[in-house]
Amino acid sequence: MDLENKLDLTDFLDRLRSLFARKKPLAMEGDSTIHREMIGELMGHSFKAPPPVEDLSTQLRHLQKEGVLTLQEIFQFVKIVNYLLYLQSLQLPGAIGHWLASLQVPQELEEILGSFDEKGELRSEIDERLVGLERGLSQVREEIGQKMQAIINLPKMGGYLVDRQIHYINGEEALLLRGGFNHLLKGSIIGRSSGGFFYVVPESLEKLKRREAELLSRIEEIRYEIAKDMSRKLQRWQRFLEFANRTFDRFDHYQARVRFAKEWDLIFVDTTEKREIYLENFIHPAIDNPKPVTIDFSKKILLITGVNAGGKTMLLKSILAAAYMAKYLIPMRCSPKSRIGRFKEIIPIIEDPQNVKNDISTFAGRMLEFSRLFQKSGALVGVDEIELGTDSDEAATLFKVVLEELSKREIKIAITTHHKRLAALMASHDEVELVAAMYDEERGVPTYQFLQGIIGKSYAFETAKRYGIPGNIVQRAVREYGEDQAKLSELIERGSQLEKELKEKREVLERELQEVQRARTLLEEERHSFHEKLKEEKAKLHAIYSEAIEEAKRAIKAKEERQIHRHLTKAAHKVKEAKLQSKEPEPIQVGDSVKYRKTRAKVLSIKGREATIEAEGLRLRVPLSELKRVGEIKMKPKRGRVSVAPPKSLSVKLDLHGLRVDEALEKTDRFLSDALLAGFDEVLIYHGIGTGRLARAVREFLKDHPRVRAFHDAPPNMGGFGATVVEL
Repeated sequence: MDLENKLDLTDFLDRLRSLFARKKPLAMEGDSTIHREMIGELMGHSFKAPPPVEDLSTQLRHLQKEGVLTLQEIFQFVKIVNYLLYLQSLQLPGAIGHWLASLQVPQELEEILGSFDEKGELRSEIDERLVGLERGLSQVREEIGQKMQAIINLPKMGGYLVDRQIHYINGEEALLLRGGFNHLLKGSIIGRSSGGFFYVVPESLEKLKRREAELLSRIEEIRYEIAKDMSRKLQRWQRFLEFANRTFDRFDHYQARVRFAKEWDLIFVDTTEKREIYLENFIHPAIDNPKPVTIDFSKKILLITGVNAGGKTMLLKSILAAAYMAKYLIPMRCSPKSRIGRFKEIIPIIEDPQNVKNDISTFAGRMLEFSRLFQKSGALVGVDEIELGTDSDEAATLFKVVLEELSKREIKIAITTHHKRLAALMASHDEVELVAAMYDEERGVPTYQFLQGIIGKSYAFETAKRYGIPGNIVQRAVREYGEDQAKLSELIERGSQLEKELKEKREVLERELQEVQRARTLLEEERHSFHEKLKEEKAKLHAIYSEAIEEAKRAIKAKEERQIHRHLTKAAHKVKEAKLQSKEPEPIQVGDSVKYRKTRAKVLSIKGREATIEAEGLRLRVPLSELKRVGEIKMKPKRGRVSVAPPKSLSVKLDLHGLRVDEALEKTDRFLSDALLAGFDEVLIYHGIGTGRLARAVREFLKDHPRVRAFHDAPPNMGGFGATVVEL
């Protein structure tokens, strides 16, 4: 509960708890993957809610010790078994239906189930003695009522009656009378009203009341006998009752979560083995008018900076709250694309730890909390205002080292801070993700939105002014702070951003280098393979020529002319065979005339295993394996019919974001060929702005393309300077 309070989840989770049939912890025992599967299946079905049931742990212990349960306690077991039988009758499909079908109620217990009505009252027909006694009790009570009405209707009683009702006080029928009634009516006073009047049981009813008490006593004796007999039967089937009790509790967990998700339009987020957190459009349930949060916390440390009162603490609580709800299979409001890892423990370090009673300062309390983290592993930690309570420069250096050590222990940490010193020290760390709370400078208010990858300004002076500090005092503070400090703060923020950009560019270059190295390795492998094949072919030719020479030698040694001719013919065949095997087709080169399917064309360029050809006015990119060399052809300038199948997927848009220049140009060439085949007059190429290198390369390529009539910048609504419209 303390964790729920710190994360502002108490009211939200209390709404979930109100749907349970009885009080229980939120955590479910067993395999969470199975629980998630069961809940998912149950989401697609309708069912009635379980009845309220008491905790039966004590009653199960009493049965174990051969104790006798009351009829009301026995009825709690009856409600559980009856509800599970109701669920069986629904014949739910899948794993949940198979699980519920495993419940088999013993015959002895079925008899007990039929002994109670829906309100939990024992049916009198199960024992003939009860039928007679209850009939006699009903008659006695009817006589008592008649006698009370006769007393009320006495003419002289009107002056003493407060009202003409029969009141039930402690289970006894009584009249409400004024003082002085004893002159007219003898009876026993059993209570007084708030108005000072007397509740009186007339003496004339004593005989009937004694008869009523005797009947009630006899009924209770018989009911006790029945309870004793039922308790003996329950003792024989105690293991079944324990199983039914656990099954009911488990389904109670499922049904409460399903009803909660449907009622509040929430979704379940599966946890993953990876200790990453990606929240998309997450809404913390404690916020009334929320702005959805999208955050990628894949690295080990998340450093949240930025404007005061801009939502940093709420972002921190949102991350921890989402992990907490996912851990206990509690539905939440976010996009289904969200991903949340599994954590052994969720630890918020949010409140000021200063405690007068324990004689501990703020900073000392923080140090104590951090020291405990070194004994943890696989935990998610949230720290609000990490440098609270001490000098920020000293704390920045200390916490940098502490955070680096904790990250080695598989601890994931989200931090908020206003001090840029720590952010600047941690910005270059590979496992640190920076996030800034944004500020609307024109309106002078926080936006409650977050931008990843930068260190944010605190806007302390603007915040002070917004919350009522007089303007002249704020201006004086600005002057005292000085321009140098402001510039230093900006340099720290800008330096962090530049360092991040440099790091991203370095990663791109490293990936490109890896691609080059991979291509080089493949080339070496192909070269080695070629040499091996060449070696094999040489060996084969050598063997053939050796055989031919041997045949020639045999011909020389032969004495008969017929044998000489036979050996010479064999030798000639061997030589011819060798010549045929050694002759390899010459590779197709740029400028060659070729045939592609049924169309004659000319090769314009070759790249890898593909060639660009021109066939009757059209430029196509096709596999080299599908080309055959033919005699020189005369190119026809005008467009003819080419039997080339159009591409299967056609689009007037091409996105080149994230590609290298050579990859982008290759993709552009293929895209324009497809567009021409499809008969498009105009297409759109997205290349982005960035450094401008990709945009320049694309436009240089378009200048030289024979089928491009013109190109220009796209309109603002279609990408502006980051896109080019091409006319074909």
